Amino acid sequence: MADSSSAIVQPPKDRRNTITVALSARALFDLETENKFYQENGLEAYIQHMVERENEVLGKGPAFEFVESALAVNDRIRKLDPKDNELFDIVIVSRNHAQAAIRLINSINHYGLCLERITLAGGADPTTYLGAWKADLFLSPDEHDVRSAIKAGFPAAVVYKYNGEDLPNDQLRIVFDGDAVLFSDEAERVYQQRGFPAFVENERQKAGMPLDEGPLRKFASRIAAIQEKFHTKEVPCPIRTYILTARSGASAGKRAILTLREWGLKIDECTFNAGASKAAMLKAIKPHLFFDDSPSHIDAALEENIPAARVLYGIKDEKVDTKPAEIVEAKPAEKSRKRSREKVVECDVAKGTLKEHFPVKKAKS
Repeated sequence: MADSSSAIVQPPKDRRNTITVALSARALFDLETENKFYQENGLEAYIQHMVERENEVLGKGPAFEFVESALAVNDRIRKLDPKDNELFDIVIVSRNHAQAAIRLINSINHYGLCLERITLAGGADPTTYLGAWKADLFLSPDEHDVRSAIKAGFPAAVVYKYNGEDLPNDQLRIVFDGDAVLFSDEAERVYQQRGFPAFVENERQKAGMPLDEGPLRKFASRIAAIQEKFHTKEVPCPIRTYILTARSGASAGKRAILTLREWGLKIDECTFNAGASKAAMLKAIKPHLFFDDSPSHIDAALEENIPAARVLYGIKDEKVDTKPAEIVEAKPAEKSRKRSREKVVECDVAKGTLKEHFPVKKAKS
């Protein structure tokens, strides 16, 4: 593909109103082969390997489709108002070494992506720079880095490799789970600890009481603000948002809808799935990214080659014990039949290694 970056809107110098999405290099590109080489040959050989292959384009990573479509939204915004700086600002924050980065840059240009803001931390913790970039969201395949981001107060999610086909970028489609994603995990906690009847009764009694905010509520509100630009001018909107929740509609849907109304948060579509698998709905929607807190729903999405991001928040995440310094198998909360999420290893740059956090092992089927 020819370099088409000049046709895409450049990131604004004034970043006060941008929606900043920070992501690791491995979220954008497929670097599994490079990881294997690094693991077998070490840092210096890895850098030489990357230098020798600088003109070989990297494959697309788990967040590539999301990024490409977000950048296409920027073009549509600037067609509405050439001076509007409320754009998606995509920033790469990577543990990678600068000497190995030419291949990343060449791959960015090959795909025509306008990604001008890059931090190459040379083995240091890249989440250290999320505050400097004023990140509204951080995406990475590295669970340890995602937890570091969350601990520092930034919304973040783990993205996973999938084998889906390319998606059209004429409309950015984002699917949010409800509880423990847009909403707090209050209701989910009742369900997990006391069962479905208690959950239904809790929601009936508190139907008029808005739920507290979840980790991605503010990000969703920023998306809705961009959508409003297009709705106000009565032109087709290049973003469509969805809630796909395991809640039942008649018995537990009222509180969710009233919470959105209280927040003034407009979501285009809402599906109450009543505990059923979300895979069929996701196949129909074809999202560029699906956010959920449940490992089982993430696994189901990945089995259908849907790009998915797990939000590490709430009661479903409390028992997860991550030890990034060890190579361990991932432990799916519910057994998957075909696919599994990846676990990663953190390497110590102080010992002469590159701390890029590549995936090393898959969970058992």
